[in-house]
Amino acid sequence: MLADLSTAHKLELISLLEEKERRVRQRKLWTYYPDEGPLRRELYQKHLAFFAAGVSHRERAAMAANRVGKSEGIGAYEVTLHLTGLYPDWWVGRRFNKPVNVLCGGDTGTTTRDIIVAKLLGPASDRGTGMIPGDCIEKVRPSAGIPDGVDFAVIKHVSGKSSIVQFRSYDQGREAWQGTERDVVWFDEEPPEAVYTEGLLRTLTTNGIVLATFTPLRGLTDVALAFLPEHGGKFCVQIDWDEVPHLSAEDKADLMNSIPPYQREARTKGIPALGSGVIYPVAESAYVVEPFEIPKYWPRAFAMDVGWNRTAAIWGAWDRQSDVVYLYDEHYLGESPPQIHGDAIKARGWWIPGVIDPASSGSNQKDGTALRDEYITLGLDLESADNTVEAGIHAVYRRLASGRLKVFRTLPNFMSEIRLYRRDEKGKIVKDRDHLMDCARYLIMSGMGRAMTEPVEHYQAPTHGQSSVTGY
Repeated sequence: MLADLSTAHKLELISLLEEKERRVRQRKLWTYYPDEGPLRRELYQKHLAFFAAGVSHRERAAMAANRVGKSEGIGAYEVTLHLTGLYPDWWVGRRFNKPVNVLCGGDTGTTTRDIIVAKLLGPASDRGTGMIPGDCIEKVRPSAGIPDGVDFAVIKHVSGKSSIVQFRSYDQGREAWQGTERDVVWFDEEPPEAVYTEGLLRTLTTNGIVLATFTPLRGLTDVALAFLPEHGGKFCVQIDWDEVPHLSAEDKADLMNSIPPYQREARTKGIPALGSGVIYPVAESAYVVEPFEIPKYWPRAFAMDVGWNRTAAIWGAWDRQSDVVYLYDEHYLGESPPQIHGDAIKARGWWIPGVIDPASSGSNQKDGTALRDEYITLGLDLESADNTVEAGIHAVYRRLASGRLKVFRTLPNFMSEIRLYRRDEKGKIVKDRDHLMDCARYLIMSGMGRAMTEPVEHYQAPTHGQSSVTGY
């Protein structure tokens, strides 16, 4: 049929097909979060929670793994809705009923151009193919000093008026983020605290909002820590690879192989990475306390790390009213048989349940499970601990930094270990005198979940397997 057409008609048809393709490319916004299909909206629960929280929270963060859609599917998507007013029917998040003034930024001018500008406007060679529909882009003003960079863009709003989106970078310094009032500020990748504060200040008189989308590779910085749940007021979702449908098992396996081990918790789960140096950079004055008598109604538990050279255990008591765990006692002894350790542990309270390293090795070449069973035979109430290293370190640090983990001053071995607990220059934990550090992880991750209160005088010792634990 095409062969029967004249050259003029062929050219016209090609032109129409190219125009159709261009219009399809310029309507990316409407391809996101469909009602049905393998990428349907309901499968992105964390993304939807982030959007919905905009109604009640001025500051929100998506502290997310790589490739889960934090920059495009969260940041660029929501910013586009505010700029254009093209809110979908299902949208339950924050809405502006007028054009908005938006400020966006990333690490450097180059990354801002290559990521944020490209995701909103499309690349310089094909403007209009980003999240903002092509027919909504009224004007793009280039930036000085960055080839193909953008200073600002004027965006058509459904009201018939225009919104403004301006682009900055963190390496320009705090001063570059000063200036006019903003309705929306979007930080893609974690900003320095001074830059974040300056951006936040731009929204105070407009009742505006701040969005931060980043993979927490810098660890528990002040900015990251302020978004964690115990600080309140701010909203944070942590998104891992298993919470999005667009990453296949093959994708995740290939990506995992390319990630350094010490970055995997951050890049795959959105858990802040911890680099070289001290692992718990918290002043001792913030968590060391004088001993006191533990109330009988506080649940208690212990955690155990076993080995011939050193067997260690630590006890914790939980003040549920303030959600503070107190580490109040320790056992630290080497080159002794299980009977000696078992007696020492039962002397602290036969009724206190515990957890033990599931992979620990004991004397006589016994594996961890067999040694655990031997301690159970000796009368200890034990279960295998959650031995997730990076998540456990993260959990302990959060409690220390937020004042929800305290340590009695009378635990010298714990204090000695925590002062030396560190990573080498490659981010690997230095495995030297870290037995009680492991115990602390086990206790916070799973031990306190078994905690129970001191029995009354007529309470009979439970046989192993009975449960009277409280939730944690």
